[in-house]
Amino acid sequence: MAQPRKLILNFHGVGPVTRDVDNGERNCWLERAAFDAVLDLVHGHSHVRLTVDDGNASDHDQILPSLLARGLMADFFVCSARIDQPTFLSHAQLRTLRDRGMGIGSHGATHRAWRGLPPEELRVELTDSRVALEEACGAPVTTAACPFGSYDRRVLNELKRAGYRRVYTSDGGLADDDAWLQPRTTITRGMRMEEIRQLIDHGPGRIRQISISLRKTLKRLR
Repeated sequence: MAQPRKLILNFHGVGPVTRDVDNGERNCWLERAAFDAVLDLVHGHSHVRLTVDDGNASDHDQILPSLLARGLMADFFVCSARIDQPTFLSHAQLRTLRDRGMGIGSHGATHRAWRGLPPEELRVELTDSRVALEEACGAPVTTAACPFGSYDRRVLNELKRAGYRRVYTSDGGLADDDAWLQPRTTITRGMRMEEIRQLIDHGPGRIRQISISLRKTLKRLR
């Protein structure tokens, strides 16, 4: 019997941009009203899951209140070396997210692409970051999200060796509910609400899903 499929929407910063960012990151930073509008579209759709990357302070100040107001949950993927740094989550804010029932996962230590890193540096990103996050939030960390969506066969093997139970990418498309590798769709400033509504209601479409699946296969094999 076919496994249920879900749509995972991924977010980054919300509200005022609080530091210098490049154009790529700025495009992923949403106005609060736009973020709330997406949450309103999501509300009531049980097949949609939400994640948030980077560990910005807006995770606590902007995103958490909007989620709680709608009874929604999300998984937050945090860079361990950014905790308590200006414009990022503090230890106390991270624990508040956990205490309000949100999931906490690893986004590495320093927000750099994992593909191509030397073994020792990759260990810092995959293993040391998880230890630091577990100490910071006071709970086990069993999930990870690849910064910039960058991975290959070696990175996936190291993530498995590190013991992560689920890994999130930025490949887009639908995710199998029981799959170890979970593709996500990042919501950006340039996306229209009607486009997002169609994605929630109907998915990416058969041809688009096939293209995404082929691309994921190539990335896992390289």
